[in-house]
Amino acid sequence: MRLAAAEARERTLGGIYTFSAYLLWGFLPLYFLLLDPTGPWELVAWRILLSLAFCALLLTVTRTWPRLAAIFRQPKVLGLTVIAGLLIYVNWQVFIYGALSGHVIETSLGYFINPIATVLLAVLVLRERLRATQWVAIGVAACAVLVIMIGYGAFPWIALTLAASFGLYGLVKKKVGPSVDAVSGLTLETMWLTPIAVVVLIVVGATQGLTMGADGWEHAVLLSLAGIVTAIPLLLFAAGARRVSLTTIGLLQFVAPILQFIIGVWVLQEPMPLERWIGFGLVWVALIILTVDSVVHARRSRVAAS
Repeated sequence: MRLAAAEARERTLGGIYTFSAYLLWGFLPLYFLLLDPTGPWELVAWRILLSLAFCALLLTVTRTWPRLAAIFRQPKVLGLTVIAGLLIYVNWQVFIYGALSGHVIETSLGYFINPIATVLLAVLVLRERLRATQWVAIGVAACAVLVIMIGYGAFPWIALTLAASFGLYGLVKKKVGPSVDAVSGLTLETMWLTPIAVVVLIVVGATQGLTMGADGWEHAVLLSLAGIVTAIPLLLFAAGARRVSLTTIGLLQFVAPILQFIIGVWVLQEPMPLERWIGFGLVWVALIILTVDSVVHARRSRVAAS
């Protein structure tokens, strides 16, 4: 009885942690907009450096530097963290560019498409076999992208880049597995990106001028929080993912793009013509098909196992 209660408590905690992570990710566009006039290149550079500093502080407080040092004795794992770092850099840069350039709706589309991109990557990279309903979902999503391209007259490169980069990032993290914990992983990823961040800050400083400290103390404080704002959702997600099923994570992951969509349409008043509504509608149909298939398959697997 006590064991069952403890397991239920862990699942509840996991759900709260995971939901909190996606909730914070959903509100990120509003935080980045508060950092005006900081541009996307400078913002990502500070995000990298400040995330590294925050992770170093966490490693010191939790006395887990030996855990990080142990990863350096695993060359293959270390190489995968380099790839993960480059992928998350692309994701961060494109997301912040979208948020600061009036394309929050398109960033939400990217994260709506992400589960479908993940399924497609499983076929192309891991050679997994898909069920018929999963193929239907991919087909409907492809139609959605075509509708947006043809009707809206623009290639949704922000959405597709976000979906592809985060999907590949998830694939690499799966390859890394439990050998790298959340804090050590983010530390390594931001450490590999530090030279890029330094070069970007030098170029921005020489051409446009850095905004850190140049736009009042309130702006400086908000910009200084970029590391914490980056790290906390990732740590919450890592804590939640260990406690809940993949089905629960799959259902909760729609919290972030739904919030971003609401912010883009009703808060920022971004244009949403009919063809875009149709495209998004098709994406949502594809996600419903994928989610129902995932839930049914997980239930059948549990019944078969019991």
